[in-house]
Amino acid sequence: MNTHPSHDRDLLYDTVAQRSAALVISAYSSSFGLASRLLPRPLRAHIANLYALVRLADEIVDQPPSPSAIPARSRALDELQAQTHRVLAEGHSTNLVVHAFGITANDCGIDSSLIDPFFTSMRMDLHLVTNTPETFAEYVYGSAEVVGLMCLRAFLRHEDPHGDFQARYAALTPGARALGAAFQKVNFLRDLADDHGRLGRSYFPGLDPNELTEADKQQLVDDIDTDLATAASAIPELPTSSRRAVLAAHATFAELSALLRRTPASTIRTTRVRVPAYVKVRRVTRALLEGPR
Repeated sequence: MNTHPSHDRDLLYDTVAQRSAALVISAYSSSFGLASRLLPRPLRAHIANLYALVRLADEIVDQPPSPSAIPARSRALDELQAQTHRVLAEGHSTNLVVHAFGITANDCGIDSSLIDPFFTSMRMDLHLVTNTPETFAEYVYGSAEVVGLMCLRAFLRHEDPHGDFQARYAALTPGARALGAAFQKVNFLRDLADDHGRLGRSYFPGLDPNELTEADKQQLVDDIDTDLATAASAIPELPTSSRRAVLAAHATFAELSALLRRTPASTIRTTRVRVPAYVKVRRVTRALLEGPR
């Protein structure tokens, strides 16, 4: 006879929610999906839980522009943020992705100081079509750098579930933010044509996507490579359980950055640049064989 039916139901619901999150990352992101396979299973689940919420918010805002649809999308984003706050307080959500995120947030100490800037950036996607340097920095921080910080909290909590990791978190914060920023800027550049043509967005301040020049492109890639170098200097200080996965993800985006540097600006204006699947697999395999460094 089952003497703890309620407890068993809770565990089952947690399992189903986290399987839903794992399905999201495997379906939407080949790069992060591959790199996350280098993580131990409990940590892999945490990263999938974080990614799934980010992807859910993206699905609300990453639709072709339609002024009549903005109020409904804004309400949907407000409700998702409210659900996320409630799961922090209550530990349960009827939204499976939010419930999975709540498991990780409550285990790893992720709070509104990271969650709210993310939703602020998502709201910018509903209204902004061009950026100033200030709004660009705000957007990159909220949409990408805080996600890097969420992952960092998961990495450190997995290493020492009961310890105080604030000093290490502070020391590794610049690297985590730089890696998130590099990933986002790479995506902005490789998706330049689609973001502008389909969504009417121009993320880089002062840049007309239709007029991207070689000089513009080289300057953008230089900035990306600066972020990647900052991130690379922090990778050796990460816990061994997460180091290989971060190294593989970093290497994949460094490959993309190099590919963007070699690709003519005229091509980037019209075509999405991709790293072939076999190159991604090679990068992950190399990280697996080399092990933590």
